[in-house]
Amino acid sequence: MTHTAIRHQPLLDPRTRRLLDSVGSAPHTPPRLGVVAPGGHGKTTVLRALADACRQADVGVLDPRWGLPDATDDVVLLVDDAHQLGDAQLRELRQRVERGRQGVVVACRPWPRPAALAELLEALDLATPLLTLGPLSHDQTAELLGRALDATPSPATVDHVHAQTGGVPRFVRWMAEALADQRRRGDRETTAEPPAGAVARFRHDLDLLDPDVRRLLLAMEAGVGLRMDLLGALLGRAADEVGEVMAAARATGLLAADGTLLPLSRSAVRSLLPAEQRVGVRQRLAELQLARGESVLPLARSLLGSGVGGESVAAAFEAAAGEALPAEPALSAELFAAASAVGRPVSALAAGWALAAALAGDLDPALRLADQVIGARDSPDRANAACVAAAALAHRGQLGRSAELYRWARTGPSAAFAAVGLIGTGQLAAAEPLLAGNPSDEPPTLLAGAASLTAHGVHESVTGCWTAALSTLVRASSLLEPAGRAVPLPDSPAALAALVAVHCGELDVADSVLARALASGMGGALMATRHRLLQAWILMVRGRTALAAEHLAQIRKDVGSLEPRDGLFAVALDVGLARRGSDLPALRETWAHAREAVLRHPVDLFTFLPLGELAVAAARLGDQDRVVPHLREATALARRLGDPPLWVTPLHWAGLHAALVADQQDVAEEHAAALAANGHHNRFCAVLAHAAECWLAVSSGTIDPTRTAAAARGLRDAGLCWDGARLAGQAAIRTSDRKAMVGLLECARLLQGRPGGSRAGASTGGSAPHRSGAGRVPGGQLSEREREVASLVLSGLTYKQVADRLFISAKTVEHHMARIRHRLGCANRGELLTQLRHLLQRADSPS
Repeated sequence: MTHTAIRHQPLLDPRTRRLLDSVGSAPHTPPRLGVVAPGGHGKTTVLRALADACRQADVGVLDPRWGLPDATDDVVLLVDDAHQLGDAQLRELRQRVERGRQGVVVACRPWPRPAALAELLEALDLATPLLTLGPLSHDQTAELLGRALDATPSPATVDHVHAQTGGVPRFVRWMAEALADQRRRGDRETTAEPPAGAVARFRHDLDLLDPDVRRLLLAMEAGVGLRMDLLGALLGRAADEVGEVMAAARATGLLAADGTLLPLSRSAVRSLLPAEQRVGVRQRLAELQLARGESVLPLARSLLGSGVGGESVAAAFEAAAGEALPAEPALSAELFAAASAVGRPVSALAAGWALAAALAGDLDPALRLADQVIGARDSPDRANAACVAAAALAHRGQLGRSAELYRWARTGPSAAFAAVGLIGTGQLAAAEPLLAGNPSDEPPTLLAGAASLTAHGVHESVTGCWTAALSTLVRASSLLEPAGRAVPLPDSPAALAALVAVHCGELDVADSVLARALASGMGGALMATRHRLLQAWILMVRGRTALAAEHLAQIRKDVGSLEPRDGLFAVALDVGLARRGSDLPALRETWAHAREAVLRHPVDLFTFLPLGELAVAAARLGDQDRVVPHLREATALARRLGDPPLWVTPLHWAGLHAALVADQQDVAEEHAAALAANGHHNRFCAVLAHAAECWLAVSSGTIDPTRTAAAARGLRDAGLCWDGARLAGQAAIRTSDRKAMVGLLECARLLQGRPGGSRAGASTGGSAPHRSGAGRVPGGQLSEREREVASLVLSGLTYKQVADRLFISAKTVEHHMARIRHRLGCANRGELLTQLRHLLQRADSPS
């Protein structure tokens, strides 16, 4: 439908309709009416409708701007945009209204209101109350849209158009016409931005604006709102004069009833007014707000990349960078860079810039800038810069160097963080004097308290009770949650609490504390990756390998390049997932990255978990020499700390498995003895000690089914579901007692999360005949075990990998597949796989 078609089907309110009807029913009664509304609200539409009604009643109409007729002429004067007429014309119209012999209808905006126009409207109001036009209702907007689109618009489209236009009739028509054009072209509709065709229609109106009104609209588009003091300073006007400019802006129809810019108007102001005017207004507003000590972040953000410069802009960028630091450190770093680019000396920005870069996870510039400040002897920010560098170095794996910088800084929580680093590198004696807390002249902030608790918790983990250590670290994490977002942490109390929890089998506690740390943004982006990696590690330990792999892939997608500490945990996750999936090719492929990660990160107390995982993988690949030096360092570090059971137990557990894989029975016995010696420390240590004894028995072929199953279930209860299933499965494979084999295999299946049943046990030997009835899928083709084998083969696993998953031999898997192929009558492997996909899809589909 064209614009003309829409225009000639006006949406008029009931009072206007009655007025039109009266013209037709009483043509000799001259109408005298004033119509007042902002631009775009339908004043011209009302005058056109009145003109049509008058012509149908054989009453002449005339626009007085083409000359006023004699007062006796039988015509109705229809005056549009009366606010643009001169005083003489307005006075003449008022006189004609007062004589009462001629029809006069005047339409105007509510501003400007010169005295002559006010007198004319007052005279018209005495004859007939003024007609004030408002915006369209939601239903009227829907009706107008329906006419334009020649179809019933969706509720979402109506909501979008009404919200964008505020119901201003002209703007609704522009949107409707633009949407109709889009549909004719086949363009996809979107509610993200208004149609370009509708926005372009504002150009003429904006070109006609008074300069002060234009500046006012640009300020409102920048987000100033109705700050009359700020607008007055921008316009150079007194408060009452700003009110006049605001009234003029309201009269354009571009503002909503509450004085804010309509969304469609905002888009037009943003895209159609000259860029230099927009930037100039924002720059001036930034200067004014900076001088008042107010927030400049929104304005400074909008000036990024605009090319503006000068001392005031640099100061605004710097102030905005400080505002953005807690919630948006990457933006903060960008604003610091912008301040430097427009003339602010780097030396004046370096400390804050380094902090922002570190919190954003960009450690290269953080270290470079912090080092510059540390080296400037006259800088008051040297201690703070040292803390930034210390935190960055901890993430780079340089925990010893990090502790040195914290000890040198001697400010705030630096002593506590130094103590954590010293304990982590095996320097317990040097750490203990630092545990007294902050110097007396330091304020007892949340950060200081959390850091102190963290240091004491780590100290307790190597010298005392594991429950006290975990409790202290969890309390430290809770204390830091409200204030930890803008703090560069060498390690978070949440991450350390999670490590301690994993080392003692409290996986639910580890999950909870990490989730809270991520929700609070503790440590910014710098720590978020570590928290997420530890969550993935817990999933792997629980045996939820597919979900752990998804988490790891998402982390790599989100972060890209990982820092050495995070990289070590990530590659250990790769290795651990490949090993648990019996994926030897993936393990070999990952091993090259693992070797590099180990070289980049020195051994410290907090890397025992990934080091143990890499030790088992090295044994699996016959490449133990790669990790032996690092394992010796870990052993020496633990010895310097007094061989704390909480930390060394998982390392011995990994050592046991590495030795078993490498067929080093004497080494395995040493690790089992060490686990037994620590069995009294906590329940988790006792579980591992018991399981270690069972593994030694399994490896020697001496299997006690009851004891082994109990050990496997104990591992499951401690969170080590995969380890428990593996122990039971390997025992089942190696026992010669068929009853024991079936029971252990059932145990393994249950621990691995698959349903048990006698059918599974009956088919494990590879020679049981096919049976009908229970255990068969719809269609009567496959037994339960055959279906399970087929599903894993279809997923891409090799026979060896399927065997490892199901705790059977690869030969048994081969026998299953041969029987399936024979039963289905398949000529080749390709046909077999095709039939299996069809069969399993049919079985899994709802009946």
